[in-house]
Amino acid sequence: MEHQSPNAALDIRIGTLVSAGTASANYIRQILPHGFESFSLTSWQTNKDVDYPKLAAEVHSELEGSEAIISSIAVFGNPLDHEELDVETLRSWERAIDNAHEFGCNVVAGFTGRLRGVPIHENLDRFREVWAPLADRAEKRGVLIAFENCDMGGTWQSGDWNIAHNPTSWQLMFDAVDSDALGLEWEPCHQMVSLIDPMPQIEEWGHRFYHVHGKDATIRWDVVRKYGVHSSVHADIALPGKVQMVPPFAYHRTPGFGDSNWTEVISRLRAVGYKGSIDIEGWHDPVYREELEMTGQVRALNYLKECRGGSFAPNPEL
Repeated sequence: MEHQSPNAALDIRIGTLVSAGTASANYIRQILPHGFESFSLTSWQTNKDVDYPKLAAEVHSELEGSEAIISSIAVFGNPLDHEELDVETLRSWERAIDNAHEFGCNVVAGFTGRLRGVPIHENLDRFREVWAPLADRAEKRGVLIAFENCDMGGTWQSGDWNIAHNPTSWQLMFDAVDSDALGLEWEPCHQMVSLIDPMPQIEEWGHRFYHVHGKDATIRWDVVRKYGVHSSVHADIALPGKVQMVPPFAYHRTPGFGDSNWTEVISRLRAVGYKGSIDIEGWHDPVYREELEMTGQVRALNYLKECRGGSFAPNPEL
């Protein structure tokens, strides 16, 4: 389902993430006046306590009279492995796919999951076993699945949560399960902290972008040049027992405070035909945090609207 608006600027909406639960409607009511245009409702590992029809009614009541929408619902957990909570995460994906229509949205997002400690290429049989039926379930309900591309501290060889790290794994995944229901929840940040240039990905993979997270990064090249990308502390060998703290080589940032040119990001998204939301993924910025969290998010909201082209101006009739 596509949300139609006479305002063409809203082909790409700017929104934010909201935890799915009993407090969601109250949270949305408080921040809606800032001008957020979409909301992604997220759950961590399980949504078994979320009454989606009830939540949808509460949220729609708050959104009534505005043009804001629910852009997606999400489950962030590990549906590939076999522990009890992993099985529950898989059930949670099924519930999310089955209930997306309650919110008038057609995108469900989250991690692929991962067999813990197993290389990405050795996950593909299990990926196919889990995601082929989920893709079929999504196709029957008109739902698109968007895989977040965070490595969650994992590498190609090992990890706990997600195999959708980079273009190599994306190609393997989409070859393993040939379904247009499967795509990406993309953002520049996760590529940048792997020192990948995210911009060329828009042309190559933009047709698979079903949701976009508004999150950026700052790369400390001075730290990279001096310490590389694997150092968090530096032991002074000449003075045993003394440890010098090394700053991280990369920081996750709220858009407007990082390295990316979001005018160019949005321009390229438009050029490849992306129509959807850019929902700000907050709670990561090392500066605009705690009491400054919403200050940073509202700054990002207004910044991204300007990068989108500013206020919509309809063409004159000829």
